Amino acid sequence: MENIKPGQYVELTYDLFVGPENELMERATDEMPLRFVFGADQMLASFEAQLNGLEAGDKFDFTIPCADAYGERDEDHVLDLDKKMFEVDGKFDEDIIFPGNTVPMMDANGNRLNGSVLEVKEDIVVMDFNHPLAGEDLHFVGVVKLVRPATEEELHPTHSCGCGCDSCGGCGEEHDHECGGCGDGCCH
Repeated sequence: MENIKPGQYVELTYDLFVGPENELMERATDEMPLRFVFGADQMLASFEAQLNGLEAGDKFDFTIPCADAYGERDEDHVLDLDKKMFEVDGKFDEDIIFPGNTVPMMDANGNRLNGSVLEVKEDIVVMDFNHPLAGEDLHFVGVVKLVRPATEEELHPTHSCGCGCDSCGGCGEEHDHECGGCGDGCCH
């Protein structure tokens, strides 16, 4: 039986819990497992360290402290942006820019990043560019479903999400869609 090591294709299911209340934050199911090539810098190193050596059928239950995950929240990553930045054809885009929504943005160097809208004021949009899980310890409980050698295409993808479009920005997920975006969670 194959064990998880660099170069192996891995599928697993898990529940991710955060906070003192152990709130369920995310779930990878049998229908939508997490799929990745181990050791290919697709996942947090601290996450992979906990899975190293496991085999299909093995269960896991571990916590990654926030310092080894997405770090502490940084208030310097909460910015007041000019509302005019969010205009389309001279009109503020209230269909996209509203409190609670996360939108894809680009910094001055062309790097993609996600910003969560905290507040829309008269002339300002308050955006949070912290990772949504910053400041959280991550508690994973799950099962390894599949471990096998990665194919050449999985090791050296021409496009990292396997959907064949250029709009995903390397999200690492597989999607069923007509290209033009990878749907919820990928391009946002």
